[in-house]
Amino acid sequence: MRSAILAFAIGVLLLQTRGELPAPWPWLACGLLACLPYGFRARPATRTLALLGCLLLGFSWAGWWAEWRLADELGRDWEGRDVEVIGTVAGLPQDFARGTRFAFTVEERLTPDAIVPENLQLAWYRDGATAPTVQPGERWRFTVRLKRPHGGANPGGFDYEAWLLERGIRATGYIRPGPATRLDAFVWRPGHVVERLRATVRANFLAMLPEAEWPWVGILTALAVGDQQAVQSELWTVFNRSGTTHLMSISGLHVTMVAGLVGWLVGFGWRRVPALALRLPAQHAGLLAAAAGGFAYALLAGFAVPAQRTLYMLLVAVAAMLSGRLVAPSRILALALLVVLLVDPWAVLAAGFWLSFGAVGALLYIASATTGHELGWLARVRGWGLVQWAATLATLPVLLLVFQQFPLVSPLANALAIPLISFVITPLALLAALLPWQPLLELAHGLLDILMRFLFWCAAWPVWQAPAPAPWAVVVVGVGVAVWLLPRGVPGRLLGACLLLPALFWPSETIPEGEARIDVLDVGQGQAVVVRTRRHLLVYDPGPQYGPDSDAGQRVVVPYLRWLGAGRIDRLLVTHADSDHAGGLASLRAALPVESVVSSMPELDGDLCAAGQTWTWDGVDFAVLHPLSNAYAQKVVTNHLSCVLTVTAGERRMLLTADIEARDERALIARAGADLAADVVVVAHHGAKKSSTPAFVAAVGARHALISVGYRNRFGHPRGEVVARYVENGAQIWRTDRDGALRVALGPEDVSVAAWRQERRRYWYGR
Repeated sequence: MRSAILAFAIGVLLLQTRGELPAPWPWLACGLLACLPYGFRARPATRTLALLGCLLLGFSWAGWWAEWRLADELGRDWEGRDVEVIGTVAGLPQDFARGTRFAFTVEERLTPDAIVPENLQLAWYRDGATAPTVQPGERWRFTVRLKRPHGGANPGGFDYEAWLLERGIRATGYIRPGPATRLDAFVWRPGHVVERLRATVRANFLAMLPEAEWPWVGILTALAVGDQQAVQSELWTVFNRSGTTHLMSISGLHVTMVAGLVGWLVGFGWRRVPALALRLPAQHAGLLAAAAGGFAYALLAGFAVPAQRTLYMLLVAVAAMLSGRLVAPSRILALALLVVLLVDPWAVLAAGFWLSFGAVGALLYIASATTGHELGWLARVRGWGLVQWAATLATLPVLLLVFQQFPLVSPLANALAIPLISFVITPLALLAALLPWQPLLELAHGLLDILMRFLFWCAAWPVWQAPAPAPWAVVVVGVGVAVWLLPRGVPGRLLGACLLLPALFWPSETIPEGEARIDVLDVGQGQAVVVRTRRHLLVYDPGPQYGPDSDAGQRVVVPYLRWLGAGRIDRLLVTHADSDHAGGLASLRAALPVESVVSSMPELDGDLCAAGQTWTWDGVDFAVLHPLSNAYAQKVVTNHLSCVLTVTAGERRMLLTADIEARDERALIARAGADLAADVVVVAHHGAKKSSTPAFVAAVGARHALISVGYRNRFGHPRGEVVARYVENGAQIWRTDRDGALRVALGPEDVSVAAWRQERRRYWYGR
């Protein structure tokens, strides 16, 4: 059975890596036919055929789910059009600087013939100083403007479109200014009751402990109701560097802990009432209470996907124990895996899925090594240390593949954080949620303050970092972990440690001398470019700012550099002060050391960029063409100060133009002349009509025109006439909103461009 479930899981995973969605029914038929003979003859060939059938069943099951989910979509003709809908606020609203964001379930479409999916994610922006207020369960009548799910597509980046698909959100958008009518204060549905309760708990916490005076109240809110947005963004860096991120949100450990605590309390009291114990054994009562407690906590946490996975595992384990049969723990884990994938086939895309099942599997794997030892505090300490060691090793392959780093201090940080968070702080936060008594919450905050001081100290420790390893290297690491965790005395355990080396020391991409790799990242409406030579790295603009607590430096550029295995930035060139180009500056500098800064912003430390500046890295020449040094003495719009850079490898050249406009282009033609000719150009000002004049496009003569632009942006970039000019001059058009990150290989004799959405095609892209 365990092998069959594992084969089913592999089939689900294979479907989620497909670039096109295949018809599920032929694969389902093949899977059933392959499994049919297994009951009659159990020969090795028949078993192998049955396992293949289970794989095909998993493949077809995930395909059927995807086909059904994708069918509920926003009509392409309805993107960017006003649609009037009636529906209910389905989730916990999240406030941000310019308004609030929430999930919305559509009940009625008032606009004739409108094709609108059932589940939306809406933003309601402030109208002047008035902040919109909505509560879960309210029924509203809105006029909305929607777009199909879309997110950045970058190497090492977060797949926002897959995240929306897993949660069933098939369109995003915003509420149009104008009248919005609340039709009902509350619509009685079970999900709305839970969400309103979560909102009440969050409001109580903030009322008892104002965030200005109690800095960790957001963490307590996250532990109680799963509101991760309540945690300050800079704190996630501390948790990442200390290896404790999994503790600061509703994780499987928390659900299991609450279930165990409720089960123990009920069992403890049950066995002391003879009448109850005679009707139902105390052990069974405790198990049922544990299941109910875990279910209630998962609901309070918003029934997020990690909580769901743990709840399903818990329910399978409880059912197995209630059956009265001795079921191997590994079989319980396999059944839990099957339930998770039946309910949520996209779970395999989440790092939490692999971390949770990997950690539990490792603990079961080493269970035999801890049985039979003498009791006592030394044995308990040794057992706790062994558990920490096993969990740390088990998560290593996932951390290296997904995050490309591993905090060396993680075992030490978790040794204190796990018991304190799980057995003291979280129960106190939950008790304060049920009984809103301020001293309880203050006690939890005081203990958390002690822990945070320790975690800040841990975050200063070094972090092991390596480029993203190949999938085969991750598999080798998994095998190495399994070998290393064998009981003491088993021959070959040291071989397991050796199998970790390929992923731990995975080499960075080797760039030949005299060549460059330039990556125009998909950062939405803005720009971020990474230029690499054999031994150097330049960042040309750190990308836009998305909000007061979020920017492209944090969400796109740093993860990409980590994916590359970059430990430093040799030069950071900030073209000009506009937030769509310089918004990620602070996050980028906080994350990585920067050797030198060049910009057109006098307020920054470093040098001012000026025409005539040149340098050479590893046989690749760099030259600044704009602005002139005397331009800083004049009062000009920041766009006119944009730093224009050429990257030249042998006979091939790439031109990066930032946000220059028509008058700057005329000046460049007069001043630079033939130096403007390039094989590849990053189109100026995202394709705005004030740039890319016919004379400039002709002077550049690029074969490839790259446009960094946001999907359906409000400026209408790129303009059709600009695109037409480049096409008429023989250029191939590449766009980040359509193609994702654009990867340029610039060599002495040739140049090539590749698009990440084409290299890593997934069936949900563009759906």
